[in-house]
Amino acid sequence: MLAVLSNRIYRHLFLAQVVALVGTGLLTLALGLLAFQLAGKDAGAVLGTALAIKMIAYVGVAPVATAFTERLPRRAMLVALDLVRAAVALLLPFVTEIWQIYVLIFALQAASAGFTPTFQATIPDVLPDENDYTNALSLSRLAYDLESLASPMLAAALLGVIDFHQLFVGTAFGFLASAALVVSVSLPSPKPAAPRGVYDRTTRGARIYLATPRLRGLLAINLAAAAGGSIVFVNTVIYVQSAFGLGQSAVASALAAFGAGSMGVALGLPKLLERMADRPVMLAGASVLAAGAALAAFVPGYGLLLPLWFILGAGYALTLTPAGRLLRRSAQPDDRPAVFAAQFALSHACWLIAYPVVGWAGARLGLSAAALIMAALALAGVVLAVAVWPAHEAGATAHRHPGLPAGHPHLAGQGADAHSHAIVIDDLHPRWLSGQDP
Repeated sequence: MLAVLSNRIYRHLFLAQVVALVGTGLLTLALGLLAFQLAGKDAGAVLGTALAIKMIAYVGVAPVATAFTERLPRRAMLVALDLVRAAVALLLPFVTEIWQIYVLIFALQAASAGFTPTFQATIPDVLPDENDYTNALSLSRLAYDLESLASPMLAAALLGVIDFHQLFVGTAFGFLASAALVVSVSLPSPKPAAPRGVYDRTTRGARIYLATPRLRGLLAINLAAAAGGSIVFVNTVIYVQSAFGLGQSAVASALAAFGAGSMGVALGLPKLLERMADRPVMLAGASVLAAGAALAAFVPGYGLLLPLWFILGAGYALTLTPAGRLLRRSAQPDDRPAVFAAQFALSHACWLIAYPVVGWAGARLGLSAAALIMAALALAGVVLAVAVWPAHEAGATAHRHPGLPAGHPHLAGQGADAHSHAIVIDDLHPRWLSGQDP
């Protein structure tokens, strides 16, 4: 897996991702402390609102940002957005009102909504070999898991010698280091796309996404991932401290168990995907999440919570890590930023459903009821994915382009307008074809 780091461009991009993630982890903790300073016992409501604003920014901004920046050089765009994020982080220590938190968080997350899909769409252009790209996806999953473990430990160490406001400086440093690493390499850009209107550019990624069966299946699997993951991310502290009467270190250990399960799978996933197709692997992961969510309704104590969270982490990684392979396979190079932006927005829309539902259900109906509701939601995602994602996808599909001139580049080497290749939704193939299409 680590051999992929021999590619200098990818190595710099991976390090940029790691330092930005560490900075984001410091931001998460510092933001919680800032909210408590300003709102006291109402800090939870402030953080909940900030989280909702984050999701709204992701869902609403990502496709629009991609549409308006697709003609910009990728390196310049990524560096500019990193600088915006660093500037916002440096403003947060000076916040004195709760509304200011909301405004700055929206600005920071709007920049992230433009940065992340563009960054993700760049990796398959840097690593065109599918095995290398699979290894990169696993490394990315490991980076997220390690960040969830390392950032709290780093923040705890720093808080022993500095005020929490200075953690925002660490966040800014992470984004600045990311910008420096990105600017140190030359990034490939797809060939210029045909001129399109604003509406076409804004909705293009979603239209390609929803017209592709495997990506409709991915959307259903995103729903299962959000349902299973939200139990861990929202209710772990309630299970551990309220239901089991344990302290904050036990909360950290439970989240570490989830991260360990995810990391273990991420390490072995490249070898697994050499032997198995993406669909059964991702459906298995989503099924594990549905079953784990159901078991969470009956977990009697902390001793069983830890292995259950480990299993949920494993299912989470199985479910989400291969997603980039599906997106890469389902879009032309010049459409990848739009399709990755669609995945970014639509997957976070699933979280925007799961987060408030699991939180509300846990507070009003109890942890067991919340877990069963999430299990039902995850199971619905699995069933829907099975229904819309064919088990045997067509490879090369014979079809014609009646209105296409014989000398068109798309027909090069065919000798006639009838030809056969794997279908990807684009201007020449606006609808999905399966089997023979006369």
